[in-house]
Amino acid sequence: MRVLSTCVLLGLFFLAVFDSSECVQMSFRPAKGSTVTLSTQLPLDQCVVCTVSGVNDTNTSCHSSLSVVPEEEVKLLFNCSQPFEQAYTVTINRTIECTKDACSPTTVETQPSILSELTRTFTWELKAPEKTVVSLDILGDGLMETSQPCPDGFQYSVTTSQTNGKSQTEYCRGGSVTRLDLPNEAVVSLQVKPKAQVESVLFQASAGPLKGRTMVVSVDPSTTVILSRDPNEAECEVCSVDSSGPNCSPTEKTLTNVESLSLEFSCLKPQDVYSVKMNKKIACTQSACTPAAGDVEPNLFQDFKRSFTWDISVPERTVLTLVFPSDGLKEMSGAESCQNGFQSSVSTTKGDGTIKTKNYCKGGAVSHLELLGATTVDAEVPKDGELDSSAFTVKVAPRGGRMMPVTPDPNTIITIRKKADEPECSVCEKKEPSPICKTRELILRDPRNTSVEFTCPQPQDVFSVEINREIDCTETSCSGDIVQAESSLFPDFDRTFTWDLKVIPTRAFQLDFPEQGMRQIPKEETCPDGHTYSLVTYLRTGPATIGTFCKGGTVTTILARYKGRVSLQVPGDRKLDPVNFKLKVGPETKMVAIVKVNLPRGVTDTDFITPNYPDDFPDEQQMQWDFTVPGMHNYTMLFSDHTAPECLSGDVEVQYQKEGKKDTKLTLTAPQPKQQQGNFNMVLKNCETNRTLQGLTLNYRVSLMRSGHPVLCTVDLTKHKGVSLQIEKVGSDPYCEMSIDSKVEKKINVAAGTKAGLSFLDCPNEDVRLTASKVIGCQNVASCSSTLLTVPKLDSCLPMPLHSFTWHINTPEDGTVDLLSPTGSLRQSLPGQECNQSLSLHVAEGDSFPIGDFCYNGAIPKVQVHANVSVTVTVPDFSKSRGPFLNVSYSQEIGETIIYTINPRMSSPTLLATPNWPGGMKPLSTLSWIVNVPSGYKAHLQFVNISQPKCKQKHTSIKVKKLGEEEEIFSRREDEESEDKLIVDRSFYLNMSNCITEKGGFGAVTKIVLEKSSHLLAILLGIAGALLLLLTVLAVVCFINKKKKKERMRREASIYMGKGNIFRPGDTHFGKSRPDNESHVYDSIDETMVYGHLLADSTYSDSIQDQYKGVQVDSYQTFAGPTDGELPVIEEPDHEPEMDHFNTFLNPSDTFIPPRPRTPIERQDSLGFQDRRMVDNELYTFKSTGDINPIRLSVVDLEPPITEESL
Repeated sequence: MRVLSTCVLLGLFFLAVFDSSECVQMSFRPAKGSTVTLSTQLPLDQCVVCTVSGVNDTNTSCHSSLSVVPEEEVKLLFNCSQPFEQAYTVTINRTIECTKDACSPTTVETQPSILSELTRTFTWELKAPEKTVVSLDILGDGLMETSQPCPDGFQYSVTTSQTNGKSQTEYCRGGSVTRLDLPNEAVVSLQVKPKAQVESVLFQASAGPLKGRTMVVSVDPSTTVILSRDPNEAECEVCSVDSSGPNCSPTEKTLTNVESLSLEFSCLKPQDVYSVKMNKKIACTQSACTPAAGDVEPNLFQDFKRSFTWDISVPERTVLTLVFPSDGLKEMSGAESCQNGFQSSVSTTKGDGTIKTKNYCKGGAVSHLELLGATTVDAEVPKDGELDSSAFTVKVAPRGGRMMPVTPDPNTIITIRKKADEPECSVCEKKEPSPICKTRELILRDPRNTSVEFTCPQPQDVFSVEINREIDCTETSCSGDIVQAESSLFPDFDRTFTWDLKVIPTRAFQLDFPEQGMRQIPKEETCPDGHTYSLVTYLRTGPATIGTFCKGGTVTTILARYKGRVSLQVPGDRKLDPVNFKLKVGPETKMVAIVKVNLPRGVTDTDFITPNYPDDFPDEQQMQWDFTVPGMHNYTMLFSDHTAPECLSGDVEVQYQKEGKKDTKLTLTAPQPKQQQGNFNMVLKNCETNRTLQGLTLNYRVSLMRSGHPVLCTVDLTKHKGVSLQIEKVGSDPYCEMSIDSKVEKKINVAAGTKAGLSFLDCPNEDVRLTASKVIGCQNVASCSSTLLTVPKLDSCLPMPLHSFTWHINTPEDGTVDLLSPTGSLRQSLPGQECNQSLSLHVAEGDSFPIGDFCYNGAIPKVQVHANVSVTVTVPDFSKSRGPFLNVSYSQEIGETIIYTINPRMSSPTLLATPNWPGGMKPLSTLSWIVNVPSGYKAHLQFVNISQPKCKQKHTSIKVKKLGEEEEIFSRREDEESEDKLIVDRSFYLNMSNCITEKGGFGAVTKIVLEKSSHLLAILLGIAGALLLLLTVLAVVCFINKKKKKERMRREASIYMGKGNIFRPGDTHFGKSRPDNESHVYDSIDETMVYGHLLADSTYSDSIQDQYKGVQVDSYQTFAGPTDGELPVIEEPDHEPEMDHFNTFLNPSDTFIPPRPRTPIERQDSLGFQDRRMVDNELYTFKSTGDINPIRLSVVDLEPPITEESL
């Protein structure tokens, strides 16, 4: 109750200070020799500890930190706004006094019950005479060294030096350390968590004389070992003991060329006090080094922190190579340190005394270093670090120079200039009698073959090259029309190509860049490809940098006045790829420069800066930019950064010029043009400025955006059943924008049966492709009807023409789709029978596997496919040709995948190819060709090209058999050899099937040629029978005709009239009508008698008599007419081609319609003569010289016509 009442009273006392606080009161009495300190890290207005005294505990004294005197009971009050256990810490400090052989107290106690609710730290300070060691034997569990917080909350700490925080070691319970040997002023502490149970006695203390560490070492003559004591560590002497006695030093000891030397340290752990530095020397000639490696003694002072230094001396013009172990080195920056403690550095001393140092860690890609000059290698090794016996090996070789041939172009000056401090590297020009060598700069002016030699192996790291060419232009031309950079000169050096250009003072030189243009950048930047261009013009006030440029931009032309320099900078690690720009003399101008810009299409921002930016624009000068703006685009000018000068005379002006419009003059701060169209010029004019102040600078941007109007089209596919549209971009214009229903897409699909609003912005027709497709088919073969493939008329608002139309034909499961040409037959496009560009029918299976490309006028009347099929038609203009392109019907299921019906042409070979030729057929697919061979013909079958695969399962097959027969006349697999030619004398099947291929594909091209059949025996028998029948008929006919002819000749005669009338004036017409009389019938015509008057040539006449051995009969003779007049010229019509069939009757136009027969005057008894009216007559077949040539002109049908089918 007393504690509670006191807290209540104090709570009222602190109410004004603490809004919400925790109040705890307790009493305790520190043990003898113990000093207790209580403290809090919180501010006084939040947390205090108070001593309570006086009558009824009315006197309080509050502090944030409080020390309690030993052996006096004290009453404390804790008041804090935070939890009591977390707000306060307690330190209990004791001192252990030791003599040379004893300590007091001998047991290290903790007083465990004191303030156990708080975090406590027990500390023990050790006091002992010099050269005395205090030993603390740990009672209970031993300790183990750690660098992490202890999990059980008992954290031990040992500090051997109060001035050096690095000498602190942390321990946790549960280890093997059972004794701590500590020097004077060492501090041992234990920190425990609140309410932790602490043992009352932790250590047993004892003291004794200090016995330092003794070790025996050996050092070879080439090594110097220096032991150095850290001045912040405890004092510790090191003594070397030899026959003359001990030699001691409190700070440093140097050892060299000693054998089994004894070293005695006056401290227990000299490795914590001393560090070891080992120096070695390596001497090299131009051919070898002694020693040849950076050797170390791995176990010498292994538990000390060690550093090794190798000083390597080399003669002049010698290359030193350091080869490191297999794990290599990794180069580090100066601020980085190696995580494992192994750190190396290589320092090379230059000729001028400067030192170049690079740092490395273990484990990297650096396996060797090539160095020039004296070199020092340093390596730092942590305590207990393991080393190899050799840190590196050393190789030397004479430092070979580098020789390079140089052939400068005329009017070219080459300057080789040192860019790095490498005094021992020189460049020499080969000349007689002795070379000219320079250490800083060498200039080559002579345009002839020469060579330069560098005295270092990698001169590209030391020197840069400038290649300058002077071009002096006249008024109309320049000596260098196209400026090119010389790529063969110093390819791996940093190069600067410069062209000094000059024209007469009133003119400008003009630089025209290629189509890709140039892009301006700030002068302190470099181009991504390493090729950085700059242009400087020389004014009377000094040089002005027009700009720095990279390849690929909007600047196409630059004109600069009078004199200037074009520069190209290329680093040594880049292959030269320059811009070849054209140079010519430009017009007169008052401008410093004129920059012509072609702004690109689309939404773009292009930045420009004034000459010398960020420095000042030249006084009283003008600069012009000519902008070409693409059509249907708006531009906006934005001055993003500018400074205005103080003008002494004149004003700064920005002038905008447009063709046909008045110039606009603005100030820098005035609103600049926005959302305007058309090409324009911008001129910036400076005034005379106060040069002690900031001058004129301008960084501005030209923003471009499209102003074109989109082409709108509403597509309605509800009126075209099954039709869908596809529109995609095929051009390279990135600014073509297509959208469907206000959504921008790269590819547009309008589904069948839907409506869509399309928009096309800046899309040329040739950059957009429109295709359409339609799905047709049926479910049952019985209900399927044929369909003609015609292209529907699409919406006229579509701006682009239709490229192709595709029908997707769905075939019933038990059916086959039949493709027929609506006119004639189909022809497959193959080498040797290609289709023209007027029509293309691409046929593929439903899975897009191609069957082939077809057109019309071929030998394929029908194609049958047992699968879903797509047909894509392409024509030049669908507005002129909409079909029908194919007739699609359905038939019963077939066993093959595809069947072609073939009617070979007689006039030319027919080529057949497998689907997907020249690719392979589908695995396990089968196809057939049904080849119809006309009667009287035979087919020559030849496999002109066959590609056979390596089959994984089954075999490929090629089979041929005649229609109606089961026997195969040809069969071949992929693993068989056979003839590639075959003759078939009737219609046949050609079947091919594929295997499951492992490699390659199966395909074939077959050629079919038709030829008439030759049946000699049948022909001879037919001729003999025909002759016998003919002789019999002729004998009867001739007898009857002879008699009738005599009677007819008595009644009338045929008279030739020279005036053209072939009848006598008194002749009367026939009484009978023409069909009823025989006025137009001639029984026979004896050619010998008719043309006997022409047979004056006895030789010919004799030959006729010899050939004709038959009976002489009378014949019709044409009247010759008067002999004193010329015969009329009778022109016979041209010979007509043979008919497809033998015709018994003559055409009406070939009959004798005039009153007399029109007889040719050519000799008919010659085999060369052919009466075209008789060519197709059945009797004409047996015509020969001397035969009677009867002509029957009658309307009576003799025999039916003979056709190819009847043959």
